[in-house]
Amino acid sequence: MFELNSDARAIVAAHQDKAIPVAGTPALNFSCEDAAYRSAKQAALALGFVEIDAECVARAWQAQVQRTGRFDPLAWPDEPADFGLRPWPRREAFPACPKVLGVYAVLPSAEWVGRMARAGVPTVQLRFKSDDAAAVRREVQAAVDAVRGTAALLFINDHWREAIAAGAYGVHLGQEDMEIADFTAIRAAGLRLGLSSHGYAEMVRADNLSPSYLAMGAVYPTTLKRMATAPQGPGRLAAYARLMRHYPGVAIGGISAAELPAIKATGVGSLAVVRAITGEADPEQAAARLMAAWAA
Repeated sequence: MFELNSDARAIVAAHQDKAIPVAGTPALNFSCEDAAYRSAKQAALALGFVEIDAECVARAWQAQVQRTGRFDPLAWPDEPADFGLRPWPRREAFPACPKVLGVYAVLPSAEWVGRMARAGVPTVQLRFKSDDAAAVRREVQAAVDAVRGTAALLFINDHWREAIAAGAYGVHLGQEDMEIADFTAIRAAGLRLGLSSHGYAEMVRADNLSPSYLAMGAVYPTTLKRMATAPQGPGRLAAYARLMRHYPGVAIGGISAAELPAIKATGVGSLAVVRAITGEADPEQAAARLMAAWAA
């Protein structure tokens, strides 16, 4: 690891809640000579941020110093304008959804969607994986039918065309889907849009589309899918939620009932769970306990 200057050491000491193990030996590359930027870039890399996120943090710290006229190692940047984010309201934004989405169950089938909707889970997502296009269409339509008559808000993972055709409440897309999805069609159909993010650079990228909500993670280790980034932890989640405070925020990734208090303390408005419901002997009871704990 490179040697930190005194300001970088002060930042690292003040923000250990955001530290995760450093992978390998990060290269120290600077894109400008500004002193605050250079110190913040060193500190972010030492705290375990990947290069692209460390650059975002460093540029935001530089903007924060220019805006406030002072360097404060305690003041982790969380002003949207310092990250280059546009002000709200935005005319082109996707339709709004509730600021607090509460317990958000990510489920493998329409049958599961119906069970959890009837159990009172406020937000549900169908994450149905199949290469059979007809099966996908049937499952998406069945999920839309399954929540009819309940208060549950249904998001469809990945399958945005089918979500439009079936009249779902919304669609949830990952960063890789942003390259291929027709966002004009999704917006024109009146669907809400949720986007995944795994750090500062991806949050900034997602913000350019003005989605309905922003998912942030993975907070904890998860075996459900291969993650491109290390678990971010609740300290970073709290910083992400402060920066993206104009959005309903959804914490996702490896969350169980045991982590609920730490997630709630970050100020994020929702926690997405998978095995904390589907892996339990009594899923309805597990969902009820999660909802009661989240509302407490």
